[in-house]
Amino acid sequence: MRRAKAFSPTIILSYAILLLGAFFVIYPFFYMINNSVKTGQEIMHSPTALPEKIVFTGYTGVFDELDVMLLFKNSVFLAGSITVLNTIFSALAAYAFAKIPFPGRDKIFGFMLLTMMIPGVLFLIPTYVLMYRIGWVGHFEALIVPSIVSVFNIFLIRQFMSGIPDELVEAARIDGAGEMVIFTRIILPLARPALATVAILTFMGSWNDFFGPLLYLNRPEQWTLQLGLLQFRGTVPGENAQQIWALTTIITVPIVVVYFFIQEQFVKAFANVSLSK
Repeated sequence: MRRAKAFSPTIILSYAILLLGAFFVIYPFFYMINNSVKTGQEIMHSPTALPEKIVFTGYTGVFDELDVMLLFKNSVFLAGSITVLNTIFSALAAYAFAKIPFPGRDKIFGFMLLTMMIPGVLFLIPTYVLMYRIGWVGHFEALIVPSIVSVFNIFLIRQFMSGIPDELVEAARIDGAGEMVIFTRIILPLARPALATVAILTFMGSWNDFFGPLLYLNRPEQWTLQLGLLQFRGTVPGENAQQIWALTTIITVPIVVVYFFIQEQFVKAFANVSLSK
């Protein structure tokens, strides 16, 4: 029998770094779930220790004080609408910049990339004034419509589509296929990893958005799960700590579930982007 090869110092160091990275990734989730099943007193006095007794009063308190299903429905509607629309429009724009030659294409794309350097907070007041003047403050449209296009998402999908051979597109054009046929039947299936990546990044951003709903949604029946957290703020330190940790766990679980379902596509997209540079 062959003797097993001894691990080299490089392999041992690699595994040690990976284990350390895994610890830093997993520990915040453990910390959150651990505190969500403690009493408020335990959370204040020993937040890092294991619970002396597992209790679910935080979760029951959340469901007693909030209409969680309504908040969840609003969050899903907003995040889902923004994700679907942003993915579609970003893919259309990316296809134009990657596969359709037109005058000034590269200059326009370069100008769009320059806008990524402008802090988003500078657009806060002008955007709010615009939404107010067209009567969208207090409506979901104020959050959905400005979010249907993202320059970063266009850039990411465009880089991926640039790696698709132009010969496929040219052959389809010679056969008489229109641009929408090429886009839907050739480009989109091949760009699935990039689309999945854009979808999960957009979903995470809109799902975790707190400031946008706080600014534009002024009626309780429109609130999202993130605004539900605001209802448990208090003047006494540690007040409603159980509910806060429980609701934080409820908010986090959908993101983790969605990521695990499409993580393979997520990795493929970034690998392809890095190779196409």
